Amino acid sequence: MGGDHHHADMESTPVPRLWMALGLTSAFMLAEVVGGVLTGSLALISDASHMLTDTTALAIALLAINVGRRPADILRTYGYARFEILAAVFNALLLLAVAFYILYEAYKRFYEPQQVASLGMLAIAIVGLLVNLVAMRILSGHKDRSLNVKGAYLEVWADMLGSVGVIAGAVLIWFTGWQWVDSALAVGIGFMVFPRTWVLLKECLNILLEGVPAGMNLVEVERAITTVPGVASVHDLHLWAITQSKMSLSAHAVLDEGADAEAVRRLVEAKLQQQFDLHHTTLQMERENCAPRERIH
Repeated sequence: MGGDHHHADMESTPVPRLWMALGLTSAFMLAEVVGGVLTGSLALISDASHMLTDTTALAIALLAINVGRRPADILRTYGYARFEILAAVFNALLLLAVAFYILYEAYKRFYEPQQVASLGMLAIAIVGLLVNLVAMRILSGHKDRSLNVKGAYLEVWADMLGSVGVIAGAVLIWFTGWQWVDSALAVGIGFMVFPRTWVLLKECLNILLEGVPAGMNLVEVERAITTVPGVASVHDLHLWAITQSKMSLSAHAVLDEGADAEAVRRLVEAKLQQQFDLHHTTLQMERENCAPRERIH
């Protein structure tokens, strides 16, 4: 048996910066909701739902850090890192509900237009753009050293584009009086939420079902193991992830006659680390095949 653990992603994450960005985005998200109600702008409320993705991404990053540092115990041998995935699933379902609500409200407004205070809408959108730029600045220095920070940074970057769209819409309403632009913007922002939410939900469900992690090919992994000198064949090969950045592998490797089990195991582990960045492996070395070969399709 063999195993190694790699937690550099957690250790390199700047917690104070995440808290600063979370405070900024969550405060302005509430301001956008209030502003959207007061100005009658559905686009602002829709953009607030976009901000909700930023806020939740940052909260999940902080949750992953804090929970991930808790040691495993006798009941939870993998620790508590899966809370990150459960929180992300809740986030995705909440975003879908909000997006459907916004689309429904936009549909009603096309038939019953409401007056929008374009100047108030413009002012709030400009503040939102500035908040996004500040949050991006806070996170930019560490986005390439931490998966958590990188995910949060990309969420804020996407929301910045939404703020630019709301600003453009407010200016257009101000000059033309076209109230329908607000609903059209809300629909556009709502449809921006759908693909991001679907990708998030799909990734979370794959992890919860212990599927092969995104970007990994089980056939290639099997081939890499069987090309190690001393390995005759592989069976009972499983590849899954506890969280997005914590992948695990277990397998039974049948040895060639006369091969040294410990030496072969170390060679397999080294190849998996170098070729696939797999650092948590459990390998059982066998002199005889203990089970029928499982062919991977």
